[in-house]
Amino acid sequence: NLRPQLRQPGTNTVDIVDRIKKLLPQLRTQIPPAVGLEIFYDRSDSIRESVNDVEFTLLLAVALVILVIFVFLRNISATIIPSLALPLSIVGTFAAMSLFGYNIDNLSMMALTLAVGFVVDDAIVVLENVVRHMEMGKPRFEAALEGGREIAFTILSMTLSLAAVFLPVLFMSGIIGRLFHEFAVVIMTAILISGFVSLSLTPMLCSRFLKPPSEHHNALYRA
Repeated sequence: NLRPQLRQPGTNTVDIVDRIKKLLPQLRTQIPPAVGLEIFYDRSDSIRESVNDVEFTLLLAVALVILVIFVFLRNISATIIPSLALPLSIVGTFAAMSLFGYNIDNLSMMALTLAVGFVVDDAIVVLENVVRHMEMGKPRFEAALEGGREIAFTILSMTLSLAAVFLPVLFMSGIIGRLFHEFAVVIMTAILISGFVSLSLTPMLCSRFLKPPSEHHNALYRA
């Protein structure tokens, strides 16, 4: 009789399945030829499909956010600059997740998907303030310097207040609190990193690549 082995708490199902599959060829060579060794049930398939579905939703959300920015700003350089805050904030969040020992699962990916709409608002506010200074006739570098400095406290307050919204989720008790603890940490980390990116990278990109607003627009722009 073979007793079924249960996965230990805190372990990764997908990692365990991958390691078992690597051992299967070795196990097949050690058993008699008349005995077959096949996988009866693979729980990791549903987990992989679920994570892949959330990954697609995350990429779709990124594409839609960038499209909305372009529709309202109608400027290629002005669209690219705040859009860069998206991948940098997500990559920085992945680094924090690795530091905290978190895995990529449905809750962490859902937190990143929700954070997509949050991480660009700070960069857009900085960009709009820099554009305002450029419309006043200031050079691009000076406009980025003064515009970023002028809006820094506002960005800081926006970032901290938005992150504070998820503090109750972070300190929830019970089973629900344990489930959503990682969710709260991931989304708060993404928001805090986006605030840092908006106060550092966004003004720098504006000082180098932002084109001044044009007074001549085509029919599509006016429509």
